[in-house]
This record gives sequence, C-alpha cells and structure tokens, in this order.
Amino acid sequence: MLDTTEGVNFDIVIDEFEAMTKDAKRVQEETLKKILEENAEAEYLQKLGLKGKTDLESFKTHVPLVTHQELAPYIQRIADGDSSPILTGKPITTISLSSGTTQGRPKYVPFNDELVESTMQIYRTSFAFRNREYPIGRGKALQFIYSSKQFKTKGGLAAGTATTNVFRNAQFKSTMRAMQSLCCSPDEVIFGPDFPQSLYCHLLCGLIFCNDIQFVSSTFAHSIVHAFRTFELVWKELCNDIRYGDLTSQVTDTSIRAAVSKLLKPDPELADLIYSKCSRLSNWYGVIPELFPNAKYIYGIMTGSMEPYVKKLRHYAGDLPLLSADYGSSEGWIGANVNPKLPPESASFAVLPNIGYFEFIPLGAMTEISVKDNESSTLLCVDPKPVGLTEVKVGEEYEIIVTNFAGLYRYRLGDVVKVVGFHNSTPELQFICRRNLLLTVNIDKNTEKDLQLAVEAAAKLLGKEMLEVVDFTSQVDFSTEPGHYVIFWEMNGQASEEILRGCCNCLDRSFVDAGYIGARKVGAIGALELRVVRRGTFQKILNYYLGLGAAVSQFKTPRCIGPSNNMVLQILCNEVTYSYFSTAF
Repeated sequence: MLDTTEGVNFDIVIDEFEAMTKDAKRVQEETLKKILEENAEAEYLQKLGLKGKTDLESFKTHVPLVTHQELAPYIQRIADGDSSPILTGKPITTISLSSGTTQGRPKYVPFNDELVESTMQIYRTSFAFRNREYPIGRGKALQFIYSSKQFKTKGGLAAGTATTNVFRNAQFKSTMRAMQSLCCSPDEVIFGPDFPQSLYCHLLCGLIFCNDIQFVSSTFAHSIVHAFRTFELVWKELCNDIRYGDLTSQVTDTSIRAAVSKLLKPDPELADLIYSKCSRLSNWYGVIPELFPNAKYIYGIMTGSMEPYVKKLRHYAGDLPLLSADYGSSEGWIGANVNPKLPPESASFAVLPNIGYFEFIPLGAMTEISVKDNESSTLLCVDPKPVGLTEVKVGEEYEIIVTNFAGLYRYRLGDVVKVVGFHNSTPELQFICRRNLLLTVNIDKNTEKDLQLAVEAAAKLLGKEMLEVVDFTSQVDFSTEPGHYVIFWEMNGQASEEILRGCCNCLDRSFVDAGYIGARKVGAIGALELRVVRRGTFQKILNYYLGLGAAVSQFKTPRCIGPSNNMVLQILCNEVTYSYFSTAF
C-alpha cells in the first residue's frame, strides 16, 4: 500500500531520492551549474573573474576556499541594507544567526527561500525512511521546539536563528502537517518570549494529549534531556494544573496563558493516572513511554556535541528507540538519516546531491610544497586538494566545503566527517568533530570527541556512588607555565574526594593522543585540573546565551572555552566548588 498523508506520497519521496543518488555526480554538476547561473551577476563572483562561467574547472580555478571571516564583510553589507547583487542574484531577505557557542558570538549567515526548500526536502526524505521503519498513526508530536526573537538588522532585514527562520516559514507547518508531525503545543508556546514558561507548557500540553503523542522530539538531544530533568522537578505541579484545569501562576505571559488555558480542562482522572505512574517509577527510568504509551520513538540530533546526552536520554526512553535526526548547520543542510534503525552512536547521513555543491578536503595526509627565496627554501604543509562528492573513499576523514544557493561559495564549514559507506553513489557520512575545536598546549591535538571519551571513562567511576555528570566543558589554561587542560563538570550530587581524585587521574590518562602523552611525561604540559562546579552552572550558561538571543532549540554547550568566551569562563570560575590536579604522570 502506498504511504500517503494529505497528498504527500512518501513512497514517491523515497523513489525520487533513490533515483537522484544513483546519479549523484551528474546531479552535483547540474546543481553547481544552477547555483552559478542564478548568481552570475553577484559582485563576489564577478570580482573573482568567473564571468558567467558555470563549468566545474572554471569554478575551481577562480573561486578560492574561504571561511566565514572572508565572507563576513559581504554579509554585513547585505545586513546593512545593500540590496544590490552582492553574493546572490536575487536579494537576501533574511539573516540567520549561528548559535554562537563555538566562537563566543553568533555569526551572520545569508538565508533565503531555497534554504527553506532544502530544509523541507531533508525533512520529507528522512521522515519517509523513518516512517517506513516506524509507522506512526494520526496524532500529535511532543516537540520541544522554541523560537528566539527575530529582530531587524540596520538595513531592515529580519534576523533570527536558523531554526526560528524555519519555524516562522509557512512551508514548515504545512510540511509538518503532511508528515503527521504537528506539535501538540500551540504556536504561542513555541514562539513564547520566556523559555522556562514555554518548556513548562510543552510538558503540560504533552500530558493533556498523552494518548495522542506519536513521538517525542527536539532539534537537539540536550533539549529533550533538559525537559525531562525539569519534569522531575515540576511533575506534581503539572498534575495539579490538570486536576483543577487551572494553569499555574508561574506562567505569566498572557499569550501563552490564553492559548494553553483553552486546552486545559479539569481532569482528575488523568491527574491521578499521571501521579500514580510517576510515583512508582524507579529513578525516572522509562518515564517517556510510561507517560506517552503510544509513542513510537524519540527523535533529535544525537551526534557530535549531543552524544554525551544520549546515555541520559536512553534512561528516560526505556525501551523506546532513539533516532538521530539529520545533519546540517546554520549554513544549511547536508544529509538525511536514511538508516533510522542504527543507534545514535552509529548514525550516518546520506548527502542529498541537489541541495548544494559539496567538496571534501582529505585529512589523512598533508601535502608539502617548497617555497624558495633568494637564500633558502622552506617546506610548508598545506591541505590536500579537495575532491568531489562521489570521489571520497570509505574509511577516510574529510573537512566539508559547501557551495549553496544562499551565497556561500567553497565555504569551509569546519566539520570533520568520516565516510562510512555509500547510498547508491552518494556518500554516507558520520560526524566526527569540529576541526577548530581543539585542546592544544604543545604538540598535542585533542578534539571534542577525545574530550567526550575521556569524560565518559572518568564518569564511570561516579557510578560507584550512584552519581552522574550532568554536563561538562574544558579550556586550556596558560596562566601557569606550562599550560594545562582544565575540565569543568557538574554532577547531580556530591562525590567523595577519593572518587573525584580518581576521576581527575582517569581524565588525564584517557587522552590517548601521542603528542599529549609525550608532552605530559616530559613536563611540557602541566597536570590536568578537574574543577567541579555547583548544580545549575550549565543552566546559567544556557541563560547567558539565551540573553544574547540564542534559541534553546539551537543551543549547544561549548565544549572548549576559548579566549573569545570570557563571560562563559567567568560563569564557570565563579561556580567552582572543588579543584583537583592529576597525579597520573
């Protein structure tokens, strides 16, 4: 039987994806040609001497690899109101803001209708494969999604996070409706100005429609974990709201109160049922399927910086499958999860060859070039030449380069991915880390993934005292000589000094990079320091970013605090309760 919902045939969506990925090289060439044709008059391309050429060789010859830094002046002119064809043929009407957690401040990124369409294509594709494995009935979704405030740039353009720009687009709601994915919460909750109030009402709406919920989701796994950590604290109050049909006075926003109050009716029977279920749960294990008995799965981005939250999410999920959402960034989407049965730790993403032109810098080896002057020659190491989408090799790691319809040309995304296979002729990627997120003092190079593995190893020691790490981050401290790694972590209780000293030594030993081990042994890197912070510290960091205009649905805890993140470092240092130095070397 064909899978159709309100006019959308998901078998056709899959067939179109299969056909496109069987000829990915041709689709990529056509996509690049279309991008260059549409933007031939753009000042940026004209200055580079492309002169309307759309072939691949001319593109690679004339257009350099760039980072956001090189494009920022052009984007700023657009934000300031210059409507001439600067990066694109058609004017950019919306600006996206990155989360700002990587560099300490949000980046401006061009956003247009083509990016909305690619978002909807990713959503439809992954949903089609997901629904084939885990069919859902007509119902609702408990979606912890939040919109940040949009504002006007100097030139009058709407600016907001990428998720906000999508949520506010008319296509988004129609696509969600077609995929049986309408949020159980009214728009006033999603677009509410106060995060705690919106979160509380998401939970309340989920409970009101508990038997209709088909799946639970958020953009990031962190948001789902945070939601149910909050639920542990407020579940009795939620029961009271349902019992008497009267929304708590803690929700003060008039638009949220009015919208949620329309859904809330006195229901003592439901309140008793929820109270009974919560009372008999052991340590909140399996709370999600207990509360939402018809939910089929939990869905959200669970890779990269979200992977540390998977263990806790699994605890809340019980036997419900965890399905990792698709792979993209503030700059645009890259791949869809077409293998939804894979666990989050093994999730891969098939690149859609028609949503942008993609290149990949091999990271396995460096190229040496000789630079000569009048007296001597010097060998310099440079990145190898990028390869095309269909030229990547299974098992190799690459940095992604993106050219899209919104004015990014040969843009170094900074993401490191591993090719784990091919879906027809398009590669399936696993996200590894951000290339510029490194802990390094000397010759050592430890990535976000290395940090995560070290924290996971040390956190196992906390299990002896029934404790867990709530969240963590790091920095390199150069205030002492030699510099050393500092790991900040927050726990859900108080551990003994013996355990914490053991955790500190375990952290130090768990960085297996040869450069780190060697430098530690000869004293070129100082002893690792573990700083334990008070409960609620990482909530303060979240609140800080929300104050800057970030959206919760786009928030990622910064894993490496750099010099540009002084305010976050100050929050952390002010909350330190204990500090330990490793004696492992």
